[in-house]
Amino acid sequence: MTNPTDLPGRSVPVMTLPKAPLPDAVKARALAQNRNAFTVDCLIDRTSLPAPVRIPRPDSVHVMVSDVDDLGEWLRELGGEVHVSPEFEGVELWTLHTGTESARTGGVVRVLVSVPVPSGELVMDWIRAAVAR
Repeated sequence: MTNPTDLPGRSVPVMTLPKAPLPDAVKARALAQNRNAFTVDCLIDRTSLPAPVRIPRPDSVHVMVSDVDDLGEWLRELGGEVHVSPEFEGVELWTLHTGTESARTGGVVRVLVSVPVPSGELVMDWIRAAVAR
């Protein structure tokens, strides 16, 4: 050995974690999640829809809004159907099931916009009309 740091035997190249390839299934899920986030972020930038919390998933993007009027803005922009959860501790969860077209893939990205609504809260008739029966 001419160099004191040389080890005997064959060297094995080591790849750093950021450069390591992902298994195909994991990579596909990560790419789908990024595409969905990008699509919904573009929609929000274009329309100024309220979206204080966005949670992208490979199959959808969840958006949490702070009041039912914000849910109404999403309903007016994209249409869709509202589902209301059973009441729990005086609150119902109202979720708008809608979607937006992806410019990258041409497919539809499912968007779920949710808001907690106190039971008995007055909700505009046109929003209540979108509730699934």
